[in-house]
Amino acid sequence: MERSDSSRRPYVKIGILNRMIVAVVLSAAWLVGMSMPANAQGQSQQEHQQKQDKKQQKIDRAQAKQQQRVQKQQDRNQQRHERAQNQRARNQQGQWRRDRNWHQQVQQQVRERNQRQARLPQQRQQQLIREHQQRVRQYSQNLVQRQRAGQRHEAELRRQGRNAQYRYQREYVARLRQQEMNLRNDRHDYNSDPYFYTADNYRYRRGGRYYATNQYGANLLRKAVNNGYQQGVLAGRADRQDRWRNNYRGSYAYQDANYGYGGYYVSQANYNYYFRQGFRRGYEDGYNSRYQYGRYSGGSHTILGAVLGSILNMESRH
Repeated sequence: MERSDSSRRPYVKIGILNRMIVAVVLSAAWLVGMSMPANAQGQSQQEHQQKQDKKQQKIDRAQAKQQQRVQKQQDRNQQRHERAQNQRARNQQGQWRRDRNWHQQVQQQVRERNQRQARLPQQRQQQLIREHQQRVRQYSQNLVQRQRAGQRHEAELRRQGRNAQYRYQREYVARLRQQEMNLRNDRHDYNSDPYFYTADNYRYRRGGRYYATNQYGANLLRKAVNNGYQQGVLAGRADRQDRWRNNYRGSYAYQDANYGYGGYYVSQANYNYYFRQGFRRGYEDGYNSRYQYGRYSGGSHTILGAVLGSILNMESRH
């Protein structure tokens, strides 16, 4: 028996519905399949970008740390330089005080020995005073010229990039300036200065000629050698720090040789000569980082007594 059209119609609708559902499912599956590569690609790009960001952050942190280390090192170097400058200034002030104390001690020694010593004749005393007054005036004018020459030398050192030697040179010229000011303000009491009435009791030889002096002149010559040694150590050390060649004669301090000289007791030529003798030996010790000719004690560099004696070869006339 055949089915009627009315009985087949529900089955047809069901089939159409099933085909529609299948089509929808297939379409959804296709869309999911298409979107997965795109999502995967986007996710991969995002992960790559994150890695790049982390890498850049590490680089930035490393650079920041390096800059901090460099800045800290620069700060430490600056602090060391300032401490060294302050120490040199303290040493310089200490040297000035020692110079003043030395002169006071000389005066005291003379007062104590005044009653025991034979005095020079009055005429000889006045002759010495006139000679010294003239010498001091000439030396004061010479110091002004030496300062100008020292400043020209400063400019040359700065042009050469010799920073350590430049700093030493500035301190040396500052000392010359201080010496010139002291002379300008000096009101020396010649009549009470024991040098001018104390007889000669030492002699020394330089350049084939003998020179006579008393103990005050002899003390100043010893001081000239020590001043030279001390300044030589500083100049030699500065050249070594600048990696400059060993050349003590090229130092302005050696050429000038007036450090610590006040115009009294001995001639400028004799003071300069013995200053340079000490300077040459101090320069060698400073440049070679050793103490062959001297030692460091009490905040200052001092030449050895045996070396000092061999340089001066002073003979007592007692």
